[in-house]
Amino acid sequence: MVQKDRQEQSTNPLLAKPLHRWHSGLQDQNAAALLQAELFSEMLNSNVSGDAQDMAAQCVTKVELNVSCDSLLDKDVTSKSDPLCVLFFNTSGQQWYEVGRTERIKNSLNPKFSKTFVIDYYFEVVQKLKFGIYDIDNQTVELSDDDFLGECEVTLGQIVSSKKLTRPLMLKNGRPAGKGSITISAEEIKDNRVVLFEMEARKLDNKDLFGKSDPYLEFHKQASDGHWLMVHRTEVIKNNLNPVWKPFKISLNSLCYGDMDKTIKVECYDYDNDGSHDLIGTFQTTMTKLKQASRNSPVEYECINEKKRQKKKSYKNSGVIVVKHCEITVECTFLDYIMGGCQLNFIVGIDFTGSNGDPRSPDSLHYISPTGVNEYLTAIWSVGLVIQDYDADKMFPAFGFGAQVPPQWQIKLYGPTNFSPIINHVARFAASATQQQTASQYFVLLIITDGVITDLDETRQAIVSASKLPMSIIIVGVGGTDFSAMEFLDSDGRSLRSPSGEVAIRDIVQFVPFRQFQNIQAGDWELLHCKDWSYLYSFVKASGQSSGLCVPAVPALGRSMEEDV
Repeated sequence: MVQKDRQEQSTNPLLAKPLHRWHSGLQDQNAAALLQAELFSEMLNSNVSGDAQDMAAQCVTKVELNVSCDSLLDKDVTSKSDPLCVLFFNTSGQQWYEVGRTERIKNSLNPKFSKTFVIDYYFEVVQKLKFGIYDIDNQTVELSDDDFLGECEVTLGQIVSSKKLTRPLMLKNGRPAGKGSITISAEEIKDNRVVLFEMEARKLDNKDLFGKSDPYLEFHKQASDGHWLMVHRTEVIKNNLNPVWKPFKISLNSLCYGDMDKTIKVECYDYDNDGSHDLIGTFQTTMTKLKQASRNSPVEYECINEKKRQKKKSYKNSGVIVVKHCEITVECTFLDYIMGGCQLNFIVGIDFTGSNGDPRSPDSLHYISPTGVNEYLTAIWSVGLVIQDYDADKMFPAFGFGAQVPPQWQIKLYGPTNFSPIINHVARFAASATQQQTASQYFVLLIITDGVITDLDETRQAIVSASKLPMSIIIVGVGGTDFSAMEFLDSDGRSLRSPSGEVAIRDIVQFVPFRQFQNIQAGDWELLHCKDWSYLYSFVKASGQSSGLCVPAVPALGRSMEEDV
């Protein structure tokens, strides 16, 4: 059987090109993957459907969801809860999976989250959503060790039709979560522009007795009913009356509904650990005025505290906010890049370590089943069906790692579980692609594994190095073992560091525990890869013009990331 597979490499058109193209450099590990490569290629190529334009036509519109809560349960003894909102999407029955998270708001029972959720809205489909509120008091990504503050189940259609929906938060037992409530506002995204800001301040009022103020900014827009909606919050600058904030961006739709003359309110606060942040001052402006700012000619605003001005006749201001640079630009969607000429290359790495079990046993994840299906092939099928539409040549290189390959080619599941060789191998081709003058290239590496990684430090270094390249990594965990190391590599909300301390310039890893999603329909896997599409945007932003990626004619909206406050 193995000899037959080896002979067919050079004659089977499905395998000849990718195996020749990627074989060098991993001969010992690649050999094991040849056992499944042909089946993998045939599975995907037998059901090639549509193109990017067809998929774009199916999407009705995108909506942006903004979340706030009131009167949350207080789970902390000496302070207030530190809430975070998690959005879950329902596929069938009680099968929920996480779509995204807001930032964490420290010491607040009435949080207003600045990080929003952007979702594709299909008019003809009932899209069930669940908003879960958790009190986060640790650094783990698991929610099971955090205090549950309540949840709300609702359909996207209900939110869109209401525009602003307020519901009570419920506990797992169906009882109310005290007086807690959640408010969700929905807006259709029609504008494809974002605003890049560089801001600083000088001579801010000192609100702290034993130090200096810890200032941060909040941006608000005015809704149709007159209330102000927070759309962005900067980071906190500790102990500084002349802060310089990191450059940040806000979508023009979020900032002012795309209306250049719509009033924008900016508030400056002094951060306090107990959540009782002190207002330093505010100012109001419009995009028409803000966009006049440039590095050669900044725009300045007096920061006014109305209460202080009413009390003191000699009051002038509470400091000056300086807009050093304000630029309106665009960020492109994944489909925009595909239509603009960017081509995806999909590569698979398969775990052939001994922990998978004897392939002759039905308990093995590599079980040679009479039906021709096991958990690895099911995972490849589910993920591959989504990505295949974006791969130009519809041929998918497949590698194996961890197998023992004797001279007689009687492959034996062995070990160890090392990720770094395959990551570095794909990275070399991604690096070469950046030097080409032809069509843009982006690489997606799918690693399917069953167990604990054995070269974590080397893998961390490989990922940090690869973060500079046009590639991203999806890790699918099969089986029921401990995947905490994989979740560590999927560095949501923080920056992954190499053993030497080097920081990844962007997040390129997404981990998916397959057994949580194996019963959902293949089409629903596309939602799990929204994060992967954002990796392409982050690469363009990080590399600038040197990326070589085609910039499409019709760009679309992007959004910013927020830090904890």
